[in-house]
Amino acid sequence: MRTESFNVISASMKKRGLLYLFCCLQLTASARQNMPVVVPPVFKADTISIIQHGAKGDGVFLNTQSIQATIDAVHARGGGVAEVPAGLWHTGPIVLRSGVNLYLAAGSTLLFTRDLDQYPLVEANWEGLPQMRNQSPISATDAFNIGITGKGIVDGNGDAWRMVKKDKLTASQWKKLVSSGGVLSKDEKTWYPSEQSLKGSGLTNPGQISPEKDMAFFESVKDFLRPNLLLLTQCKYILLEGVTFQNSPAWCLHPLMSEHLTVRNISVKNPWYAQNGDGIDVESCRYVLIENSVFDVGDDALCMKSGRDAEGRKRAMPTQDVIIRNCTVYSSHGGFVIGSEMSGGVKNVHVSNCTFIGADIGLRFKTTRGRGGVVENIYIRDIYMKDIPGEAILFDMYYAARDPVPMAGEKRELPKVELKPVDETTPVFRNFTITNVYCNGAEKAVFIRGVPEMAVSNIEFNNLVITSKKGLDIQEADNIRFNNVQLNTSESDPLIEIIQSKNIQLNGIQFKKDIPLLTRVNGERSGNIQITNTKTADAAKDVQFELGANADALKIISSPKAKK
Repeated sequence: MRTESFNVISASMKKRGLLYLFCCLQLTASARQNMPVVVPPVFKADTISIIQHGAKGDGVFLNTQSIQATIDAVHARGGGVAEVPAGLWHTGPIVLRSGVNLYLAAGSTLLFTRDLDQYPLVEANWEGLPQMRNQSPISATDAFNIGITGKGIVDGNGDAWRMVKKDKLTASQWKKLVSSGGVLSKDEKTWYPSEQSLKGSGLTNPGQISPEKDMAFFESVKDFLRPNLLLLTQCKYILLEGVTFQNSPAWCLHPLMSEHLTVRNISVKNPWYAQNGDGIDVESCRYVLIENSVFDVGDDALCMKSGRDAEGRKRAMPTQDVIIRNCTVYSSHGGFVIGSEMSGGVKNVHVSNCTFIGADIGLRFKTTRGRGGVVENIYIRDIYMKDIPGEAILFDMYYAARDPVPMAGEKRELPKVELKPVDETTPVFRNFTITNVYCNGAEKAVFIRGVPEMAVSNIEFNNLVITSKKGLDIQEADNIRFNNVQLNTSESDPLIEIIQSKNIQLNGIQFKKDIPLLTRVNGERSGNIQITNTKTADAAKDVQFELGANADALKIISSPKAKK
């Protein structure tokens, strides 16, 4: 880098340092409560338009070189703005550089090409593992002070990459897709855009880098190795603001091992049927603020990750110090999600004032044996939900990499329950506080399922009002506290199911009068269950013990009189 460029960026760093100090002073009280302080980047005002490097906004001309040349020129001058004016800018993959704010003016669309040959194979990361992938449409590595801002659209042309399941389309949509080209799986239930894509689907983890795989092998399955739309690796001081990100080949936004990420006022859109169409996957990152944004996607929306299995534990970089607030989620597999690739851990996450409408599961925490990793100190409040097909709140240690809500006619078997030794591969969910959750319409209010060797532990629920078919389902859990919970259920036999769980406090539970059974306690390891300040007499039967549960496992401490 030229000396003058370095000096300009150094000045910018000093300015940011003052901003950081200001933020610390302003947030001293919050910091004492363990609230993160996220510092946004600072950009020079100097601006270069991509038109100055020959770009054409006609939707046909391939602008890859023009856009990249503009970014490089802004970087060489010590940072500033690379402007994308109104227009339809057809392009291949581009790389962000330090000091550059890629500004998309109103009316602009970065349209990434359907020509998959424009995306070279590169060493990257997929679902927490080192993998060979196609280069992401937008990426950056080891960059600082970077941004994508404005009012424009980033379109990844993901339909050129993604496979599609027949069950997720109408008959006419499926017929149109098949007639457009591509190939079908042997059972004709999945459409693939090419033979390469189909071939890759039949292999176990074909993108994983290993000595026996050469470039010829990866080229033979290239189309299957879908990139994430935006991949930011080991970057610092990042701003995503105002822009719409849509139609990604796989995950949409993927900050990886990065720090000080500010995301505000963005929209993220993928078709609801988009395979792996996650909204934002924050992986092994620290100091993250996501606010005032809207997600309508085909998989998990706001998702925290930290690597998978042994590779994630070896990396040992938890996602931590995260604030998520004032966000809205529509179609998704989960509104706010942790896992399942969380082997490096997730901690100190604050989520507030979010609305989930039509998400398969509202608050979704998932893992499985083999992951390891500790998820702890998660604080959630003021969550509003409507039309949730699955659980409003879910903790599950038997995640099986399937859609959370079964398709019509799909049969699923319960997992085999067995006690295994505790070691580094055993996952941990503990120390959650969830307050003020209101849900109108769900299959089940709360589902907690640990494993026999590691209970989901120390979870506190305060002030829940949930209208759902079923109530509370608590399995392999320890020290779970419900305070002031109103359950409006249509199927409540029992309202509360407890299996092999202990130290359960049910305080101030409200429910419809004359339900058949309030609580069923199962298993010889269940114990120290207390019901307090609850009108148990409003149920036809207050408690039933089954499958070896001791009659002393549950006590009703205080019970107001039943309604007349």
